[in-house]
Amino acid sequence: MTIATGDSVTLEYTGRTDDGTVFDTSREAVAEDAGLTEAEGEREYGPLTVDIGAQQVIEGMEEGLLGLEAGESTTIEVPPEKGYGEWSEEEVQSFETAELREMLGGQTPEEGEYLEAQNGQLGEVVHAGDEEIRVDFNHELAGETLAFDVEIVDVN
Repeated sequence: MTIATGDSVTLEYTGRTDDGTVFDTSREAVAEDAGLTEAEGEREYGPLTVDIGAQQVIEGMEEGLLGLEAGESTTIEVPPEKGYGEWSEEEVQSFETAELREMLGGQTPEEGEYLEAQNGQLGEVVHAGDEEIRVDFNHELAGETLAFDVEIVDVN
């Protein structure tokens, strides 16, 4: 059965950036080799089931699954505009250091730390000066072309 919109698809996958770095996988052994299991704590690994057309995965991944069949393995290339978007300077926000320190209960964030905005979005502190702190709210994979090695386990 060929995958079409409305189908429920179960797959194994490994996502890599352009330089080959594994950023996500459904396979525990791959996660261990890539050092992801330590950072992800209690995550359970195993096949992922998605409903095609329900926007449960990024656009480029969903489009790449269309037309595949159970038992098929392939690599899906996803450009930034169909993944996590292009990196944008507009997503880097500046805060007065004193004001941000007050919002954080007196703590001063350091470069490399992550802050959570009121909307739940995470941002990395990219500059922490005496007068200004800059936080990058771009997704960590923004601007990246991604490659997903997928194996279609089942199609319903």
